[in-house]
Amino acid sequence: MDGMKPAMENNAEDSQEENQESKGCFECCIKCLGGVPYASLVATILCFSGVALFCGCGHVALTGTLTMLENHFSRVPTDHATLANVVQILQYIIYGIAPFFFVYGIVLLAEGFYTTSAVKDLQNEFKTSVCGRCITGMFVFLTYILGLAWLGIFGFSAVPVFLFYNMWTTCNAMKSPVANITSPENICVDVRQYGVIPWNATPGKACGSTLGDICNTSEFYLSYHLYIVACAGAGATVIALIHYLMILAANWAYLKDACQTHAYQDIKTKDDQELTDVQSRSKEAINSYS
Repeated sequence: MDGMKPAMENNAEDSQEENQESKGCFECCIKCLGGVPYASLVATILCFSGVALFCGCGHVALTGTLTMLENHFSRVPTDHATLANVVQILQYIIYGIAPFFFVYGIVLLAEGFYTTSAVKDLQNEFKTSVCGRCITGMFVFLTYILGLAWLGIFGFSAVPVFLFYNMWTTCNAMKSPVANITSPENICVDVRQYGVIPWNATPGKACGSTLGDICNTSEFYLSYHLYIVACAGAGATVIALIHYLMILAANWAYLKDACQTHAYQDIKTKDDQELTDVQSRSKEAINSYS
């Protein structure tokens, strides 16, 4: 029986060490999860999704729109040369928007991690700097400007949705038996009135059965729905930037409060040290006289 006691004690010690290790790992995981800026993470995912939808769907929709115009509304290349250049410029802009917002989202997420750590460690040795607050303030200003820009992009992306919707509604009206249209050939869609192509472009418009055939093409169907998705992506990006703006404003306020707290703690520590020094010198003086 005596020989079994040391073995039992060793097993108990091993189990205690294992429990401490598992507890330490669990506490470490909880601490790591507590330091994750979930608000910034949600905003980043929403921003990435919105920008990806807008850039991907917008690029394909522009190509399909140009193909549809070349095949049905402007068969002379010189008539839509300006439109082709504008489409190419917009596609190049899309090429720049995608990587920029990928990097910008990562930077804002990193800033969220930094600020979350600052708030969690207010009572420890963590020190905020003036440079950190200035960077956060700069992000607030930049995000505000980008939010206004994306609000304009959202409004601009709704224009082709409106044009394609009018065309799609006209095609459905001709096909509807309720409409009872006696001369569908007189119903036309003239894209020249929207300023898409010049007035001297030929044919410039589509009427009756020709219009119905255009609405049944893959270019029209795909471009119409892609424009809708691109517009939704732009709206999601606007919401993400507004979310970022609220987070950054809160982070800037947290950093400012943290700086004031640390300044107060430094002054209090200095006063306590001076008081301790005065008390020590007083005791030394009393001991010397005695």
